[in-house]
Amino acid sequence: MRIVSGIQTTGNLHLGNYLGAIRQWVAMQDDMQAEGGEALFFLADLHSLTVAIDPVERAATTIEMAATLLAAGIDPDRSILFNQARVSAHAELCWVLQGTARMGWLGRMTQWKDKAGKNRDGASVGLFTYPVLQAADILVYRGTHVPVGDDQKQHLELARDIAVKFNADFGVDLFVPPEPFISAAAPRIMSLRDGTAKMSKSDPSDASRINLTDSDDAIAQKMRKARTDPGQLPDTMAELAERPEARNLVTIYAALAGTGTDAVLADHAGQGFGAFKPALADLTVSVLGPIRERLVRLLDDRAAVGVALERGADKARALAEPTLRAAQRATGLQV
Repeated sequence: MRIVSGIQTTGNLHLGNYLGAIRQWVAMQDDMQAEGGEALFFLADLHSLTVAIDPVERAATTIEMAATLLAAGIDPDRSILFNQARVSAHAELCWVLQGTARMGWLGRMTQWKDKAGKNRDGASVGLFTYPVLQAADILVYRGTHVPVGDDQKQHLELARDIAVKFNADFGVDLFVPPEPFISAAAPRIMSLRDGTAKMSKSDPSDASRINLTDSDDAIAQKMRKARTDPGQLPDTMAELAERPEARNLVTIYAALAGTGTDAVLADHAGQGFGAFKPALADLTVSVLGPIRERLVRLLDDRAAVGVALERGADKARALAEPTLRAAQRATGLQV
């Protein structure tokens, strides 16, 4: 079993990123080690070329994302961590697979339709073809499983279609049609100012999110000021259906504590938020504080983070090269 997963190279990460994605990667790493499999995690810097980002910012956020993953528990001795651009086989195989992928397949991609909108003629070609690069990201490592959310299921199906068609077209058994990797459902973390909006770094209010670099005092203050309602915590989550801010804080508590929301309510039912918020603040600080301290140390030596990415890239290249060469032989590109 070989898991392959990529993540955008965004900066200024927050609690929602940690609970919704990064901590899931750490759990996958541990699962793969226990089951004798492999986990490859990459930073999707090539994918970021589909949007206008300042080159200096792109380079900086790639290192910051890598440092965050390392600080959160990704161990480069137990997983393979690298950024795409260091492994040229991603781009090389992508071009080979563009001969297999079909315009109609890409044209049906929901994210293409959403992101291009009415300005399709002005959109980047990469925005249209990047699902083929996503397929190459997986197939070049003969990845067996890919963790996917609802918004990525269509792209995984495309990768499977490309793998099957390539094998059939060239009479080989080279690419493994990847399967979705099902792990514990990642919690959806909402804004501390609006329980109906997802926590986001683009929100103009810094009070809406807990940044992974926030101090203990900042975390406590934001939790104290988080929007709530005057009611007490009930016995069941069903009773929070119409109380989005209260539901969000209970969800955050459960995710940080590694328990279920029902267990949180069993311990805190009948409390007002004057008692619950300090407990949530203390729990948040206890979880994020050590991560922040490791992250700050790592960002003080960005060159060392780059070295860690290069070591990971060496391992990734060793896995990718045989697959790329086999694809080139199958298509007559190696003579």
